[in-house]
Amino acid sequence: MPVSRVAASVLVIMCVLSASSGASAQARAAVPRIGVLSPFLGPDTAFFETLRQRLQELGYVEGRSVSFVYRAAEGFDQLQALALEMVKLNVAVIVTAGPQGVRAAMNATRTIPIVMGNVGDPVNQGFIASLAKPGGNVTGVSSLNTELSAKRLELLKDAFPAVSHVAVLREAVGDAAPLDAVRLRARGLGVTLHVFQVREADELPSAFAAMTEARVGALEILPGSLFVSQLRRVVDLSRTARIPTIFADDRFVRAGGLMSYGPNVIDLYERAAVYVDRILKGAKPGDLPVEQPVSLTLAVHVGTAARMGLVVPQAVLLRADVVLR
Repeated sequence: MPVSRVAASVLVIMCVLSASSGASAQARAAVPRIGVLSPFLGPDTAFFETLRQRLQELGYVEGRSVSFVYRAAEGFDQLQALALEMVKLNVAVIVTAGPQGVRAAMNATRTIPIVMGNVGDPVNQGFIASLAKPGGNVTGVSSLNTELSAKRLELLKDAFPAVSHVAVLREAVGDAAPLDAVRLRARGLGVTLHVFQVREADELPSAFAAMTEARVGALEILPGSLFVSQLRRVVDLSRTARIPTIFADDRFVRAGGLMSYGPNVIDLYERAAVYVDRILKGAKPGDLPVEQPVSLTLAVHVGTAARMGLVVPQAVLLRADVVLR
């Protein structure tokens, strides 16, 4: 074969290989990356695992039709840095939970879709324009924390009618609306509130020591990612202090806490995965209404009550959806 024809053949083969390589690179680049920005630290990775499992059920195959960029941190500054990293990695959507996670993502991008996995009042916090028409690049699931925080105080009073001094524990960087709602309801119930707040996990023991010194009769813990990350520690501190405590979701009761009232957070995370699916299929986040929980769970641990020397009224137990012993 003449040299010119050999050269031409080699050139054709090289072009085919180059085109094939380029096609493979484009195929790899076409796999959308989902940024999971978790404000939860510790051994419990329910947020990420639930999202991944639900997307698998929706038909996504990790590594083939979708990939994940998972980052977890505690504190706004760290979340902000991780959100910026996700933007540089060109993720297709960012999924996060809690006000700090959403705010960090919003500060990092106004174009990449952001899905809220669990936020109390996204309108009040300025994340969206309205539940029905979020606008912008943010949508997802609300957990009704403001309204439910007031209801939890009522349930504490129903369970322990003689209590007149109640502690409220909150994250210092948390949304102010739930605390305002609790204060308003406390006036109607004739309850005196003692507000305690923490910025980091190391402050938890001193906060409980201060509650004991103040001789409070009960405690409501407002929702917060710090408390979820420190779930077992918070439960242990409440039992050691022998303070009747109501939490925001039943994971705390299943870990030995006394009472909880709120939505099933796993359900919220699963709904967030559905939002991711819709966005990957072309929906605009600003056009997707924000969902609220359709069911709420009252959980009571009578075994914990007995160990604390407490008796939960039968009327409260009859209303409970989950009674653990």
